[in-house]
Amino acid sequence: MKIGILGLGLIGGSLGFDLRSQGHYVLGVSRRESTCQKAVDIGSVDQASIDLSLLASAEVVFICTPIGLIVPQVEQLVAHLPETTIVTDVGSVKAPIVNAISPLWKNFIGGHPMAGNTDVGIEAAQRNLFVNRPYVLTPIETTPTTAITVLEEIVRSLGSIIYHCQPEKHDRAVSWISHLPVMVSASLMAACLGETDPEIFQLAQNLASSGFRDTSRVGAGNPELGVMMAQYNRQALINSLHQYRQNLDIFINVIEQENWEVLEQKLKLNQQNRPKFVE
Repeated sequence: MKIGILGLGLIGGSLGFDLRSQGHYVLGVSRRESTCQKAVDIGSVDQASIDLSLLASAEVVFICTPIGLIVPQVEQLVAHLPETTIVTDVGSVKAPIVNAISPLWKNFIGGHPMAGNTDVGIEAAQRNLFVNRPYVLTPIETTPTTAITVLEEIVRSLGSIIYHCQPEKHDRAVSWISHLPVMVSASLMAACLGETDPEIFQLAQNLASSGFRDTSRVGAGNPELGVMMAQYNRQALINSLHQYRQNLDIFINVIEQENWEVLEQKLKLNQQNRPKFVE
């Protein structure tokens, strides 16, 4: 099968590696000639170009650009595609994307592979990135079942665990486990940077270890991605931030009141429930 990838960064480049390993012929498009050449050189794609028309022969096209570029790029891309082409995206927000593209292209299916890291660019691409990772598909009532079946087969070949849900429900769920952690982590960094005593500030930097590294990681990632999460999933993120703040206030009150028994109960509850999310 000929498969196109528009956007050759971490996700697009990694998709290319795995799709080629499955025997597919992969066509890549990027905004930069240097990225196209790099993608070919490392074996992520068979052909690459800055010209969207390269994807005209693809049977399936993955849109792997930043969130804010997905809809504009699809609007340009569809002029080059036959009606049978299946188009999907990998954006971490689904409702605004699905609502905008579905009227333009009947064979569009929203998608979101829950994989990646803070690295960016084709240099960050890696093989087997999607193995045993959730991959969410958000078809709607008008999505052709044949298109869903084809995309499911491709996603399954990546070793991913497929989930289906409505776009709006996806956005509410990821606001908790993806977008809220970014903002909480960013707030942690901002709070630490607010230390006004130079000696304490330097000491904190010297002593920072695994706990701080793990907690601060997602808040110190790609700023563009963080802004787009907030911009395109604004209401769900605001709701989760408000609920997080309420819980933070509860913890502050418990500690101020020196109610160590209640604090221990809350920490035990967290300890018991965390495996339901991360294991």
